[in-house]
Amino acid sequence: MTAIRYPAVAGTFYPAERDALERQLKSFMSEAANDPPTAVLPKVIIGPHAGYVYSGSVAARAYARLTAARGKISRVVLIGPSHYLAFRGLAVDTAEAWATAGCTVQLVMVAISGQRSLPMVGELDAAYQREHALEVHVPFHQQVLGDFRLVPIVAGEAPPEAVAAVFNALWGGPETLIVISTDLSHYLDYATCRSVDQATAEAIERFDLDVLGPSQACGAIPTRGLLLEARRRRMTIERLDLRNSGDTAGPKARVVGYGAWALYEDVARAAVEAIGEDLMALARRSIVSGLDTGKPAHLTIGQRTEPLLAQPGAAFVTLRRRDGTLRGCIGSAVAIRPLIADVVQHAFNAAFRDPRFPSLEWLELPGLALSVSVLTPPELMRFADESDLLEQLRPGIDGLIIEDLGRRSLLLPSVWQEVPDPHQFLALLRLKAGLDAQHFSPMFRAQRFRSIEVNGKMGGDAGAEFDRARWRVLG
Repeated sequence: MTAIRYPAVAGTFYPAERDALERQLKSFMSEAANDPPTAVLPKVIIGPHAGYVYSGSVAARAYARLTAARGKISRVVLIGPSHYLAFRGLAVDTAEAWATAGCTVQLVMVAISGQRSLPMVGELDAAYQREHALEVHVPFHQQVLGDFRLVPIVAGEAPPEAVAAVFNALWGGPETLIVISTDLSHYLDYATCRSVDQATAEAIERFDLDVLGPSQACGAIPTRGLLLEARRRRMTIERLDLRNSGDTAGPKARVVGYGAWALYEDVARAAVEAIGEDLMALARRSIVSGLDTGKPAHLTIGQRTEPLLAQPGAAFVTLRRRDGTLRGCIGSAVAIRPLIADVVQHAFNAAFRDPRFPSLEWLELPGLALSVSVLTPPELMRFADESDLLEQLRPGIDGLIIEDLGRRSLLLPSVWQEVPDPHQFLALLRLKAGLDAQHFSPMFRAQRFRSIEVNGKMGGDAGAEFDRARWRVLG
């Protein structure tokens, strides 16, 4: 017989009758539907788990981001804290299905079995018997996704690395949604709760897992693990709601805080990394062509060209010697031609037309490192003064373009590795533009961008390497 977990809080945290539950869910979702739709589905959502009358409208703001997910997301990884049982580690369920009001959700037994081999993961039925943190999310899943299968996990005491390892193992593709269940501060007065939860929200949005503890979020343990994994995967995060029980249905003397967020995978990075080998081969071939003929490689866009290569794109190509010192770097800040053409031209220019270096020679190829950075469109920054600009900069993430007095310069995000201080980074940009290192004026203009970098080597026998390459980029 199938082992089934039956609801623990139906009739208290949410309606036990199917019709009443559906009416309440539809009301929540209708209210949240006023949010603007997004073209990309989130990979992760964070939402609260109190009784629906208090937190249901906040949770719905996260689930509204999934209205286009029916038929696309078929597996939900749901993790939340343990409220009733203290234990160390992460607990998987031994049930095969969960019953809800009028429906049954099957568990993904293969995925659950696979987790038992991970550090600090084991079976613990007692963690599920009374727990509401996961249960209250399942009706939302059914309302939005329709047919899906569940991987539930209750988190006891566990370090972020152990939780992140579980996320990494269960990450999957577009068929998998990850849901973090957490409330925020508990039983503070209304004004204090707003202040504390605002600081917590800002920490979550910085992926700053070190400042989160149980007083900031009851689901701090799964949230910290998620932030660690999200930081590694360079995800983006969107705040959808931040309220408390004093805003929804309770008194303001002692309130509980709730927040909702959506996290997105870096779609641009994934697309560029998927053609990373092609970008490397394009750059190598153009440099070898320059050594052979004095001209960049001549490539045409054909039917078999990767779509991203055929679209307008901006790229920088960088060459470094074996000891890491720069040997050439040239590129475009704005997309004005197909990416394939931009990479081919700038690979040639970095090798032969960078005015800081002599033209590359054959004997330099062994050990020469090559990187291609594809730039996102520049975003104009708005700031009141220099201090405001510096506070907005994200070391290691932002590339920066500055303009003033008819001068302009650009630094790629990779430069943060050598110049980690924002003040020094900005000073270097000014000097590169021919401005004073401390220059600032009311007309000072700054744009930031990100770059997706792929790396490789030129190789010793470059010509043979190119002859063996498989070219998907030619028609």
